This record gives sequence, structure tokens and C-alpha cells, in this order.
Amino acid sequence: MVLAEEYLARLAGEILREGLAIKNHTDNQQTVAAAGHQILKLVMADYRGPVAVQFWNGELAVGQLDAPCTVIFKQPSVLRQLVLHRNILHLAEDYLAEGADIEGDAECLFDLLSYIHHLAIPWPTRLRVIRQAFRLPRHHREKSTRAIRAGRAKRQNTKQSIAHHYDVGNDFYQLWLDGEMVYSCAYFSGDDQTLDDAQRDKLDYICRKLRLGSGETLLDIGCGWGALVCWAARHYGVKAHGITLSEQQVAYARERIRKEGLEDLVTVELRDYRDLPGNLRYDRVVSVGMFEHIGVANFPLYFDAIKRVLAPGGLFLNHGITNDTGWQDTPITQFINSYVFPDGELACIGDVISAMENAGFEIIDVEGLRRHYAMTLRCWVKALEANKARAVDIVGEATYRVWRLYMEGSAYYFNEGSINVFQVLAGHDREPLTIGLRRDELYEKA
Repeated sequence: MVLAEEYLARLAGEILREGLAIKNHTDNQQTVAAAGHQILKLVMADYRGPVAVQFWNGELAVGQLDAPCTVIFKQPSVLRQLVLHRNILHLAEDYLAEGADIEGDAECLFDLLSYIHHLAIPWPTRLRVIRQAFRLPRHHREKSTRAIRAGRAKRQNTKQSIAHHYDVGNDFYQLWLDGEMVYSCAYFSGDDQTLDDAQRDKLDYICRKLRLGSGETLLDIGCGWGALVCWAARHYGVKAHGITLSEQQVAYARERIRKEGLEDLVTVELRDYRDLPGNLRYDRVVSVGMFEHIGVANFPLYFDAIKRVLAPGGLFLNHGITNDTGWQDTPITQFINSYVFPDGELACIGDVISAMENAGFEIIDVEGLRRHYAMTLRCWVKALEANKARAVDIVGEATYRVWRLYMEGSAYYFNEGSINVFQVLAGHDREPLTIGLRRDELYEKA
């Protein structure tokens, strides 16, 4: 043990001395490339996954030329930063700033991240890796991502945090969403079904789960661009009201309602669920893809508000993403809160159900749809990449890269199973249920 400690101390001293000695020689391209190759040789010797790594000089350092995905370090300083800080968030930010690139299927990148996350490197090897990192130039990021970085917000579901994500622009979302403009997971019958058909099936599936009937009232919390409220009114004859905190979504939804001639049945307004008048009552309440913004600490407030406006004998369907660990402070969650959802926070499905029961709901049905979300995300990414030039014109290169990376990573983790999406159907506790004994009615299409 003493010899090992002496060796580590000696090696650490050599690294510091060498770092000073080679400070003025990092412009030697051969030295820099050799250091990069040595780092990856030490770190990725056992990697046999689908990702290749290419250096700034065009050399392939890991993998094959025809790999499904290739990570390109466009600057040696990006590799140095990654080694010395051991934080994948730095690599993501360098990708946003175009200091690194991802070619091919970016979902595969997360296979490499999983490998690195579970990699156990002995300390002597770590120090040798650090020693090589000092041979690389210091970090220099030519472009800033400050304009798209939102900062990590408190879990308050504020108008500002919603606007950061949803008010990027309706034109941007129209490039890659389906014709109904549904920004939540579709409901697929198989691999060959189109996204448009699967989203229409999802809208109808939710309506059937809620057992909607003509003349009933429906509240959609976080109604997006109005797809569900319009579908429910058009196909089931309900009087639907949607609320959202996105001004651009409200404008789009109101124009949609006008074009479809649904003004007598559908209304949409800019309103916080916490500001719903206490005297309102709805036969059905639904929330799809908004729940992730609530924050675990606000679960009691959220579910109490829904309980208050749900009429006796009513049904409530909550469609939201969960994970298997709760929201932990990791590089991935830091990226999401900094660049995608400032107030995003996921919880375990058990915690969600407990919170609903504590609010006085009886859980009627719980269905996991994670495979459907992986398929949905892959459709979105394919459409986004196909419309890259137009997307960049609308939102800029960095924002395009945020959405690409976020959705590719989400597809990977939905497929892997650490995140899920559940539809939870509930009613008031200890009330007679007005639904059938079996699920047959859910699968009987009109």
C-alpha cells in the first residue's frame, strides 16, 4: 500500500512538472495527435460499441469508417476538457458550440456514454490519461451557447420557463411534429404505422379512456397547440377548454379552432392551473405531457387543484414521463435543465401514484407506453434532421443541436427503460365507478 501511494504521488508530481514543461509545445500536431490516441487507447481499449471517434486532423481513433455514429473532436481542447473535468455536460456544450460534431445516428452516442459511465479505471491508468491530457491545448470555445442557456429554474412551472421551450416558434415545431401538432408520445400499432396515424390513434385512445360523451365538459391542462381539445369536440361532441402558459400555442390553437369551426365547443386560454376559478367543474380532466414541469414539491398543489375542479363521478387522466430513480443531479439532468426544460423534473411512478392517492383519487388504470415514446422520438428526429436547413434558418444551429441531442438521448433511455411514460386514469376516491368492468370498450373503435 505504501509503495502504491508513493508511486501515485510521484506520478502526480511528474504530471504537474510535465504540464509546465510542455506548455509551450502544444502546437506540435504530432505530439497533440499522439496524446489523443494514447488517451483513447487507455480509456476505450475494451469498447466494442457502435460509435467511432475521429480527431481534429481527420484520423480515426476508435471504431470503423462505416460506424453507425461518429463523434468528431474538431478541437483537441475538447478532449482535454472532457478528460480533466470528467463531465459529459462539457462535451454536450462543445457540440452545441460546434467544437465537436456527431455524424450518423446520434442515439448511438448514448451507448458510448453508458460505457464510460460504468467504466472502472485504476488510479495509475487515470493519472496516465491525465498526463496525456496536459499535452493537449487548453480549452478554447469559439462560439458561445449563452443565448440558448436558460439556467436551472426552481420547480415553479412559470410562464418564463414554459416560454423557453415552447415559444421557440410554431414554425420550428411544424417541421417535425405530425399534422395534428401533438408534442407527446404517439400510440403505435406497429413499426410500419406512420407518425400521423399513431398520433391520431393516441388522441382517440385518450378520449376512449376518459369515456367521453356528447355534452360533457373537458379540461385539458397544458393543451399545447389544441390537438386533443379539438379532437374531443369534433369526434365526441364534448365542450372542451384548454389552458397553457405558452402565448404562441394559444395563438395557434385559437386560429385552429376558428378554421375548424369549433368556436361553440372549444376554447383555449393563457392560464396557470393554479389560477383556475374555484367554482368551475368539469366532467373530465386530462393533462398530457405537462406534468414533467410541475416539480415533485408541487404535486400536492397540482393534484389538489385537479381534484377541486373535477365534478362528482368524473375521470382524470394524467399522461406524464417518469424515471426509475427520481430526479438526480447528473450531467444529463444538468443539460436538460440548462438548455431544454428549465423546470423539468421527473419522479418514479410509485411517487406519482402515492401523490394522487394522497390528494383523494382512486387509481383505476395505469399503462406504461415507453416503447411508443422511443418510436415517436425517432420519428421526430428523422423529420428534424431531414429539415435541418430550414430549422437552422428558424432557430439557429445551436438550438437545432439542442433538440437533436435531447431527443436522441431521450429515445435511447426510453428504449433502455430507465425512463418511462405512464397514463394514469383516476376518479374521486370512494365514489361509484361509472365505467365498464373490463377494458373491452377501449379497443372497440367506432
